[in-house]
Amino acid sequence: MDLVAIPFGTTDWSTVESTLHPGETGHAYWRACQFGSVRVRMVEYSPGYLADHWCWRGHVLLCLEGELHTELEDGRRFTLTAGMSYQVGNGMEGHRSSTDTGARLFVVD
Repeated sequence: MDLVAIPFGTTDWSTVESTLHPGETGHAYWRACQFGSVRVRMVEYSPGYLADHWCWRGHVLLCLEGELHTELEDGRRFTLTAGMSYQVGNGMEGHRSSTDTGARLFVVD
């Protein structure tokens, strides 16, 4: 992540268009903004969501509400609740998300 040449600004997330991203089960709604090479998103996962792919992109992710399960390709599993975060670099451990109850996230990648 390279935060270069991005002028100061504010984002009213309620005005950013939401896009639907189906999972293997459930769905995600993304509100995304691009700032140079950096993507910033508010993501809402429905109850029962399971990602339909392994992700290799780096992220800093903060769980705002709900409970998020993250599985790594090597079998390790982590659970985030509101106020917890994780970080992973580009091309590092493959990961995928799921939630039984739903979750709202703030993601920078």
